[in-house]
Amino acid sequence: MAFSNLFYRLKSYLWKLCYYIMSVDTVKRFDRIIAILVQLQSKKIVKAQELADRFEVSLRTIYRDVRTLESCGVPIVSEAGIGYSIMEGYRLPPVMFTREEAGSFVAAEKLMQKFVDKSLGGYHESAMFKIKSVLRGREKDWISALESQIVVDPSQKLFNENLPNALEILFESIAEKTQVFLKYQSLESETPSERHIEPVGLFHENGFWYVVAYCHERNDYRQFRTDRMLLIKRTQNSFALEHGSLDDYRSKEENFQKTKIKISVDKEIVRYISATKRHYGFIEERLNGNQVEITFLTSNVEQGFPRWYLMFADYATIIEPESLKIRIKEILKNAEKRL
Repeated sequence: MAFSNLFYRLKSYLWKLCYYIMSVDTVKRFDRIIAILVQLQSKKIVKAQELADRFEVSLRTIYRDVRTLESCGVPIVSEAGIGYSIMEGYRLPPVMFTREEAGSFVAAEKLMQKFVDKSLGGYHESAMFKIKSVLRGREKDWISALESQIVVDPSQKLFNENLPNALEILFESIAEKTQVFLKYQSLESETPSERHIEPVGLFHENGFWYVVAYCHERNDYRQFRTDRMLLIKRTQNSFALEHGSLDDYRSKEENFQKTKIKISVDKEIVRYISATKRHYGFIEERLNGNQVEITFLTSNVEQGFPRWYLMFADYATIIEPESLKIRIKEILKNAEKRL
């Protein structure tokens, strides 16, 4: 069906919605029903509870709103215990975006350009052209005014420049449940290792992308940093195991044995480490005169925490544990030998 015909269908539906809604409720309900229609088109299955949680209304209200959409001719399929879906092949042109929503595209585009690999960034750029194509003139002007004035500059190298499609392959692997072959350079090893992995999920933390995956060479779950991947290939091998959610495996890591650390830092320096302290297991802080006592719980007492502490060590004192003091002295002693 031609785009113009679809547009007039949408306009007709909106007028019908206005008639139904204005007679019994407020404009707020109209906005919610339109948002429900958009969300139904964004996923294959949408649960009623998911909609109720998003709009902070009761399930009964969601049921009523869905019936309103059905009465306007939207072909919604519902299955008890599963959720709602729109009949396959039914699509309407996108609802117009507000100026603020259009402006958010700029931030999303800038972040995608810098925080994903070349392949995924290209797909996002293509999608953005399609989104921008349906904007009204003033929203397009709003975006144009912002685009050249916003810069995102990541502080870390997130991907091996020879792997332009690492994230694309990992996304496919997770969605299609197929294994991936990696050549990986870990921090502890001088030579790369070869791994066959089953990716469970990805997360971005402390400036890097990480993959949680089951490693067939180690027969256990491991984390892999994307910038340390030297080679990545698709395989035809299906997953051999059923995996839980990403949160399941990340919470297991949080349960590893951790060490309590307490340091005292000059009050005027604390603000400069506030942005990074949470990366090292920050628990709490307490003002004590001109000092701030900060408590951490971390599993990386040998490398990560002591090297971070050395950045401001001349403004701080280690209260506990003694093992951290010893480790700091070792690092400084080794550094002195290299001077």
